Amino acid sequence: MIDIDELDEKYSIEGELGFAELEEDLVFITVSNKYADADICLYGAHITSFRPRNTMDVLWMSPDSFFEVGKPIRGGIPVCFPWFGPHKTDPDQPQHGFARLMYWDVVSTATNLSGETVITLRLCSSEETKAYWPHDFCAEMSITVGLTLIATLKVTNTSAEPFEYGCALHSYYNLSAIENMSVEGLNGTAYYNQLTAENGVQEEDFLQIRGAFTRHYLGTETPVVIADPIFRRRIKVDKSGSKVTTVWNPGQEACSNMVDLPDDGYETFVCVEATNAFGYEIQLAPGESFETSAIIGLEEKMF
Repeated sequence: MIDIDELDEKYSIEGELGFAELEEDLVFITVSNKYADADICLYGAHITSFRPRNTMDVLWMSPDSFFEVGKPIRGGIPVCFPWFGPHKTDPDQPQHGFARLMYWDVVSTATNLSGETVITLRLCSSEETKAYWPHDFCAEMSITVGLTLIATLKVTNTSAEPFEYGCALHSYYNLSAIENMSVEGLNGTAYYNQLTAENGVQEEDFLQIRGAFTRHYLGTETPVVIADPIFRRRIKVDKSGSKVTTVWNPGQEACSNMVDLPDDGYETFVCVEATNAFGYEIQLAPGESFETSAIIGLEEKMF
């Protein structure tokens, strides 16, 4: 049982950061500073909201999401670790790994010199994690809430043997409508189309989505911009420590078969993810660490 009073006593920041049971008894960190508001669920180290001042939420959450232990949260920024997608050899293992299905511990909270709020959460190997994955590790999520949202997954190999892992910061972005949106910055980039199992190179300057879409853009660290003229905003999605950019929307048919999405949910989000998979998994020697970050903000340039 998580003791919210104890968390508040140790980690709250008066007028800026606190703890609350927001959804079905799951414990959240709530942040409100001069730059933005944000909500972070300790279950999965899952960012569910980032609302810069004077604008709507940058992130999208499914109104039909489960908020219960044993099921992933749908929307926001799920943490996929230590694999991305289905397990390579065992289909009974959870999709996208186990990190989003466990409570993470609070390590620290602070306000930096520029007034941003910085939170660190941790998940280390245990009997529970070894039921899914045999390795000793420590994973930390560092989350900075400011004009930009910076989410960093740091993984350390605490075992005596090397291991490989995959990961993603599986970010859902809030749209006026999928047909209004375009993604800039992927022109000339090679991709793997998961729906057709074919490889290609994007020739268009601006990516538009008109149906079910799953592409993994390979060997790229380039930032992209999600342009939405109806919402009159441009979301800049930058990253580091990631060589794959995944762009996903389930489309109408798949969406209607997903129990934690409304039938029309696909119309108002797109996922653009900082990923390490598809030949770009991370190799860690004993004692080594690696960081993967998503850096999310609004461009000043408007429509």
